[in-house]
Amino acid sequence: MNKGRLETFCDGVIAIIITIMVLEMKAPQDAGLDALCPVWPAFASYVLSFIYVGIYWNNHHHLFQTVHRVSGPALWASLHWLFWLSLIPFVTRWMGATQFATWPVAIYGVVMLMCGAAWDLTRRVLLCSHNADSDLARAMMGHAKESASLALYAIAIGLAFVNVWLACALYGLVAAIWIIPDRRIERAINTPVSRPPLRSNLNDSEGK
Repeated sequence: MNKGRLETFCDGVIAIIITIMVLEMKAPQDAGLDALCPVWPAFASYVLSFIYVGIYWNNHHHLFQTVHRVSGPALWASLHWLFWLSLIPFVTRWMGATQFATWPVAIYGVVMLMCGAAWDLTRRVLLCSHNADSDLARAMMGHAKESASLALYAIAIGLAFVNVWLACALYGLVAAIWIIPDRRIERAINTPVSRPPLRSNLNDSEGK
């Protein structure tokens, strides 16, 4: 499959996810500023989720600058990632409507954990159809941020049953870690690959 079709499909799904999230926010009936106070949990959960979806879209865009081939398993891996991403509007609405109750905050973390795991799986499946010296392979060197994010999600899920605000703080920390596009991809694209000279050239030089 042409990678452009997959990029377009993912962009469309992400745009729909953001649209659903903003439509889930209900405007207050009163005209005064005091009427905004009851809706702040919905707005706060929307902002956090919007940042997350924006980060995934940004990283997806950067990653596909290094992708040259999309295999069948990569399509299914992408659909798996989009499935978990599509649950973000639901947990966002639930968390905001319940004013950050324990279970909604914990389930929010579960969805984010699965989004991160599915994203990492998608990257690895895409790598299987590329060479070891490809831009994608060099862009995926090192997994500290990925591992740290998944660990923080897991900790936050447990913390939600102790203190929901500490859990939300960890969700914000993970977003802060990823809010800047992955520099590994930019370095992989801008750094030329050094390759050994061809054997014929070596033989010519030896003959001289």
